[in-house]
Amino acid sequence: MSRTLVLTNHKGGVGKSTSATNIAFGLVQVLRSAGAPNPRVLLVDTDSQGHATLVTTGSKDYGTHDSLYSVLMADRKDAPRVLTECIRPSNWDNDLHVLPASALLESAERELIGVAGAPYRLADPLSKIAHQYAAIVVDTRPSFSLMTEMALLAATDAIIPVEPRYLETIGLMSALQKINAIREGWRHPNLRVSGILVTKMDRRVRGHNQLLEELQAHSILGRLICGVIPANEAVTYSHHRNQSLFMYDPRAAASKAYAQLVGRLARQFFSKRGE
Repeated sequence: MSRTLVLTNHKGGVGKSTSATNIAFGLVQVLRSAGAPNPRVLLVDTDSQGHATLVTTGSKDYGTHDSLYSVLMADRKDAPRVLTECIRPSNWDNDLHVLPASALLESAERELIGVAGAPYRLADPLSKIAHQYAAIVVDTRPSFSLMTEMALLAATDAIIPVEPRYLETIGLMSALQKINAIREGWRHPNLRVSGILVTKMDRRVRGHNQLLEELQAHSILGRLICGVIPANEAVTYSHHRNQSLFMYDPRAAASKAYAQLVGRLARQFFSKRGE
């Protein structure tokens, strides 16, 4: 079974899109280097702002006929076909494919609230094409909305990216509780929290170090830390060039940290023990 990883948090600006895009690209590279027969990874952008779409395809001008909006609004029996037609190769790598977001996702969410079966309008068509990919990575909007609920119902794994200044226990526990509510309330036992990813970490800031130490010492949250990504100007520059961090500067501190995270996820997802 293909693993579907969703990056989610109710706060914006914590590096969800940066993490989703670089994890997806990194998995392609790791799989190809390992000689995997199928190194393809699908990136699904469910955020109407379309940042992940823009940096990986060079455009965010997608709409009624070529985006996730098209899939969500299609007749359910036609949704898998529509999804296949909307997927496009990224500019980063031919084996990294993208299901683009659209600004129209805002209206789609309003139209679908209260519609029977709406939360499964992403999970159902994705399940029909998941076998074509080694993994699927989903970027979400900065809220636990219907769109995020759709993403979690399609996922097997969830990672919560968080900045050091937002490392408050209450907020993280709230995010965990929301994911657990999806798993239990919607009878989706395959969904699990695979980690907390600390982003934009600046070791020169005493408050960052203090908050990270408190998180590491927490009896529940400390065990979930899956990576610490340093604050790095290479992230901003790679965004401006619509490039992966790995392509822009593989020696940058953030690139090395994401490489470690991707390696960890690859072992978790694709090792025989993980399967």
